[in-house]
Formats: sequence, C-alpha cells, structure tokens
Amino acid sequence: MTNDATSASEGPLLEVGKVVKAHGLRGELLVRLFSDRPERTAVGVRFETDRGPLIVTASRKHQEMYIMSCEGIADRNASELYRGVVLRAVALEDAGALFVHDLIGSTVVESNGTERGTVRAVLANPASDLLELESGALVPLNFVVGEPTDGVITVDVPDGLFELYES
Repeated sequence: MTNDATSASEGPLLEVGKVVKAHGLRGELLVRLFSDRPERTAVGVRFETDRGPLIVTASRKHQEMYIMSCEGIADRNASELYRGVVLRAVALEDAGALFVHDLIGSTVVESNGTERGTVRAVLANPASDLLELESGALVPLNFVVGEPTDGVITVDVPDGLFELYES
C-alpha cells in the first residue's frame, strides 16, 4: 500500500484495528492495531469502516497503540462517534505471512498423513495463536509445517495432542 488514499477494490478487506476511544479535543482517535505493519499508520492510508472510509492525516505511537487524526474528524464530538469501530484495509503483500481468512476452512493433516479436521477459527493466544478445528481440538500455529497449500495445513504436533480431545 502506498501513502496515497487507496480504494477497497484492491482486494479482500482484513480487520486491521479498532478505535478504542476519542483522544483529546481535536478529533484524534486512539487506535489499537491488530497488524504489526508500520505502513498501516502512514499519512494517506485509507481504512474502511461501518461509518464510511477514514483517511489518516497524522499518526503517532502512544504506548502500545496509535493516536490518529483522520479527514473529516475535527473535534471530540465527531471522534466519539468512532468509539469501538473496526478498521478494515486490504492485505499488504507479505511473503510467508499466514492470514486468518486463508486458514479458515482448510483441512489440517498431520505430517504422517492423518487428517484431523477443518479449521473453524483462529484464536488469539499469548504463547501462539491457535487453530480451532470443527472437532474442538486446538492446534498451536507454531506446529504448522511449511506453507498451507490448496486448502491443506500440515502440522507436526506432539504425541497425544489430538487424543486430549477424544472422549
């Protein structure tokens, strides 16, 4: 993504952040990004929201979040309307990155060929994000081997992991 405002027609939209609250009196927003890509905070970046597009005019790091100014939001009253709003943007090119929307619906197969189920969700977890399978089994992402291909995710898990979920 460049620093120019871009349209959502460039590809599928990903949830990349959320407005936590208004900040100050000049219409700034306190934003928690789900993305670790600094390009997401550049002047000119466009986020799609349920309230319409937001185009960043200024941004600065604040603790683990960002304080952003956006076109059309000039005072606290206007910024308060964005509290809790999810920010969406097109995926950035990143070789080797795993995106949640690419993982959901994929089949999980152990490196020995045993099929273990379909990914229902990806859960955030401090140690490692988890693949949640339709069976309820949870597989840490750090057990994924190589790149998912053709809807198949190969995993190399410790003995007994899947047996924990059988009853």
